[in-house]
Amino acid sequence: MTATTLLQRRGLLMGLGASFGLAACANGIGSTGGATIDARVDATRDYLYNRYPGTRDLAMKAVGILYMPLITEAGFGFGAGFGQGALRINDITVDYYSATRATVGFQIGAQQYAHALFFMTEQALGEFRQNHGWAVGADARYALPDQGGSIGKESTENAPVVALVFGQSGLIAGATLAGIKYTRIIP
Repeated sequence: MTATTLLQRRGLLMGLGASFGLAACANGIGSTGGATIDARVDATRDYLYNRYPGTRDLAMKAVGILYMPLITEAGFGFGAGFGQGALRINDITVDYYSATRATVGFQIGAQQYAHALFFMTEQALGEFRQNHGWAVGADARYALPDQGGSIGKESTENAPVVALVFGQSGLIAGATLAGIKYTRIIP
């Protein structure tokens, strides 16, 4: 192994560690209880419905909604993100989840945002609950303070799952290949 290869590996590990550390700081990994998550989910749901009234109709048609009130991510080449939320059916919490996101590609910065997954069919909801909810995608993303109120819709109108990203703050730029894993947790 050459010295250059060893330095590249160390740089990679340090970058991943720093990115995950930054993402974890604002989310209180390990310290969030069910009551705290539910309070954050309530506030996120209310914000979503008040800021984007059309989401109320979407929620009424959904068989379940996963609210992730705060995802914090940071990256410099390699990035990571983390958040916790709750799956609600008929507006009652049935499970708690953590979301872990990993990215690789040209990127720099940090951001926080919320997202909600609206499960429009029983089949989609069942598959998510049984399969640990991996979602993978390629995206070009950004969050700028002056455009933080924008809302993204990662789906078509007839899709079994509609993903809404909202409440962005921070500054991150780049194009990445990303994966996010939702894991059921016991707070």
